[in-house]
Amino acid sequence: MKKITRAAGFVIYKEENGKPFYLLLRAYRNWDFPKGTIQSGESDFEAALRETEEETTLNCFEFPFNLESKETEVYSKGKISKFFIAKLKEGEPVLRPSPELGRAEHHEWRWVNFEEALKLLPIHLIPILQWANARICSRKTPKEEA
Repeated sequence: MKKITRAAGFVIYKEENGKPFYLLLRAYRNWDFPKGTIQSGESDFEAALRETEEETTLNCFEFPFNLESKETEVYSKGKISKFFIAKLKEGEPVLRPSPELGRAEHHEWRWVNFEEALKLLPIHLIPILQWANARICSRKTPKEEA
């Protein structure tokens, strides 16, 4: 039986004109959400926070769906990734060099709408995007009282 590698990350979004835009990261030709391998003794959510900050420097989020999450099917020789939905409160990504690699893990980042994300993401992440988009778009945002 193959060993499963577990990872965790965030589907990060921000709203512009009432529509969600998703943060995608590119390494070579592959687009992805921020994520990484879960370390020993770390919860899935803690791993998602750590990896996102390592990969993007972002760490200021709201979690409108609490710790609700969705996992991918097994992909790429035994990987499973769990994703949480995070709404960005402030900041923009910065791709810093990884101490292990001596360079940034990703080559580019981009905010994209749902339709563009569908075209860029690999097939195993499409159900994750669809789940997050459905949750975000069905959410009724209460009007803030002055």
